[in-house]
Amino acid sequence: MNPSTELGTEVLLPRSKEEGDDFVADFATMSGFGATEAGGVERQAATAADAQTRRWLAQWLRERGFRVKRDRIGNLFGLLELIPGAPYVLVGSHLDSQPRGGRYDGAYGVLAAAHAVDRIRRHYQSNGVSPSVNLAVVNWFNEEGSRFKPSMMGSAVYTGKLDLETALNTTDASGTTVREALSVIGELGEEDVFGTSLAPAAYVEIHIEQGKILDKQGVDIGLVTSTWAANKYEISVHGAQAHTGSTEMADRQDALYGAALAVAAVRELADRYDDRLHTSCGQLTVYPNSPVVVAREVQMHLDLRSPDDSILAEADEILRRQFAKIEVKANVQIEKRHAHTWAANFYQKEGVELARAAVNDLGLSNVEIRTRAGHDSTNMKEIVPSIMLFIPSVDGISHSELEYTHDHDLCNGVDLTAEILLRLTHGHLAEQRAQ
Repeated sequence: MNPSTELGTEVLLPRSKEEGDDFVADFATMSGFGATEAGGVERQAATAADAQTRRWLAQWLRERGFRVKRDRIGNLFGLLELIPGAPYVLVGSHLDSQPRGGRYDGAYGVLAAAHAVDRIRRHYQSNGVSPSVNLAVVNWFNEEGSRFKPSMMGSAVYTGKLDLETALNTTDASGTTVREALSVIGELGEEDVFGTSLAPAAYVEIHIEQGKILDKQGVDIGLVTSTWAANKYEISVHGAQAHTGSTEMADRQDALYGAALAVAAVRELADRYDDRLHTSCGQLTVYPNSPVVVAREVQMHLDLRSPDDSILAEADEILRRQFAKIEVKANVQIEKRHAHTWAANFYQKEGVELARAAVNDLGLSNVEIRTRAGHDSTNMKEIVPSIMLFIPSVDGISHSELEYTHDHDLCNGVDLTAEILLRLTHGHLAEQRAQ
């Protein structure tokens, strides 16, 4: 395939074997930070393993001429200035993981972004053409939300959805604040990296699918057109502490029993909607968690997701009525607090079409997908045109040490990201938005 300057037909020279080998080798190196014996990683936000990975990435970027900066919530940026004074296209994902999570989730997207942008750097250095925008690789802080809540914290602060001080004062289970944790690992910046003088022009994110569609259908790329809606809650079930042996059954206010009924109700709620509603409960904390004490309180997290906002609202109302019945049956009180919410929403059509043209020109098969999981692009698409891409995830396994994606799919994703970035640096998204 030959490069061309016509919209929709510009294709980078084919990837060299060395470029593919280099990416796979770098990914293996990166996957060693926080590696688990079963082949996954554990590097929750602002832990020592997360810090190691961030330092390695920062050094990788500096060695290739990027300017590395951190903002006040710990988002890490590698800035590549191609034309002074021009806006930046951001591209990236996140390096943090779930406990004993997979090595691909998020981290692949950051490294794919770094390699793709570096390929663009070398492209412009060799041909002398002037681009229309600059590029920046980004590692968003605490996307997973396993140590600090809510998830997607770094991009939420960046986009103004979450107050900076609220985020910095958020504590983990041990009482450590985000501010303290970032300071300890040296990743707390002192300024906003992007402001009026460095305002972003667009955002690109590539990620493993975390679902079975691409893998089952044998398709190379998922073009993400929209998000599922999600309501996340923090739940407290309040009862009364008592002796498990001597307290009469009729007198018990067992918070754990109430929580168990709530977990079952949430799971059974999903069965009403034929896969149009996904539900879960997680991270149960029982107080006092003694074998001979009736629990006085249980804290947990509840998650409802649907492609249809009306279904989500209906499910919420059904759950409210179910919880009222559980309060009577278990003689407890259930407190439900909003933790994080986003509506079903669409990515900008012109971004999807730009990605579709690029993937077709590269000869990769593709299909449109709605993302059920939340990603940082969920926040970014609210402020700038955003492109979200998926590569296959074997058997759809994610948030697990068994997570796996084939090397050729990893490299296809880097190729596509680089091609999209090349078109963005030539102003193609701006041209499409003007049409």
